[in-house]
Amino acid sequence: MGPWRCLLLLPLLAVALRAQQQQFMEYVERRLTLLEERISQWYEQSSRYSTELRDFKNQVLGMLETAEKEREAMRAEAEGAAVRVERLEREVDYLETQNPAPPCVEVDEALTEKQAATAKQRKNEKYTKLTDCSDTIGSVRAMKILKRFGSASGLWTKDAAGNAEKIYVFDGTANDTVYVFPRMREFTLFSSTRKAARIKLPYPWVGTGHLVYDGHLYYIRQQGSFQVIKFNLANKTVVDSSVFPAEEQIPVFGLSPFTYIEMAADEEGLWAIYATKEDEKNICLAKLDPSSLDIEQMWDTPCPRENAEGAFVVCGALHVVYNTRLPSRSRVQCVFDVSGTLSPEDASLVYFPKRYGSHSSMKYSPRERQIYAWDDGYQIIYRMEMKKKLEV
Repeated sequence: MGPWRCLLLLPLLAVALRAQQQQFMEYVERRLTLLEERISQWYEQSSRYSTELRDFKNQVLGMLETAEKEREAMRAEAEGAAVRVERLEREVDYLETQNPAPPCVEVDEALTEKQAATAKQRKNEKYTKLTDCSDTIGSVRAMKILKRFGSASGLWTKDAAGNAEKIYVFDGTANDTVYVFPRMREFTLFSSTRKAARIKLPYPWVGTGHLVYDGHLYYIRQQGSFQVIKFNLANKTVVDSSVFPAEEQIPVFGLSPFTYIEMAADEEGLWAIYATKEDEKNICLAKLDPSSLDIEQMWDTPCPRENAEGAFVVCGALHVVYNTRLPSRSRVQCVFDVSGTLSPEDASLVYFPKRYGSHSSMKYSPRERQIYAWDDGYQIIYRMEMKKKLEV
């Protein structure tokens, strides 16, 4: 082929190359457009999936937050219900304390007369002792003034037959509330009653002759005649009551006109110290059955009421404490032994240390061999030195 032919083919080849290049560019553009469309679709789908996932996450978080709020609300309701139940239980306990089921305390005239007649048949008989206790008071070994609390007259004591450390306080000579301190420490250290529980009795008490004995409170109620109320300290209910079968009672102690019956306890059990117009000069003594409150025996003692301020029983012997109208040293000046072992003439004349005034109550603890006394608002403990009756 000649040169001139090559020159003629060059334009044709250039045109063919331009046509192929144009087709290739169009192909590439189509492929790029398709790729862009697919990328756009993928982006749209990814955005949609991301939005849906975010919405689902927010929905789950909202549900969890709602569930947490509902759980907190249910817990608060449960706690509120528990508080209401506890408050209701306290209110029920308080109502039971304030309004215990009243016992049948109507006076059975025939039964009272029968008890009095039975006791009078055994009046002044020699007592058969239940224990081998043969001690009597020799002297006051020590005196401890704990504090000053409440009114000038009152009573404080422990359970004379139990091992509990509780302190029971009767402030004044007429009320319906008893203060209970858990231990001697709380009673001694605190001047107020904020550490004390309060027992509101179903009937008001009078005088300072009450007694805590073997988990029960024996207290005196006056409703025309005098009644001995037996009150269970554990369940706060009246267990029994008895009209004291003594006619025309008068204050048992000349210097304590507010006390008509003095309940006492010793190694032998439960006693009642009282006085009547029939023998208004002297003090009388009765032995009681703590279960039924029946009088087992009665005695007319030679101990005079005049200038007497208190009394207690030790090993079956009544010890009467005397003072003067202008308070001086108290002393045990009359002793009456129901078993006849110790005569009043042979008993020791026991003096108590000089204090502030006169005793409004004196409670002997047979377990501790000491006396809990209330003297013009001061609470005092007397520790006693004991002797055998035959040694006196």
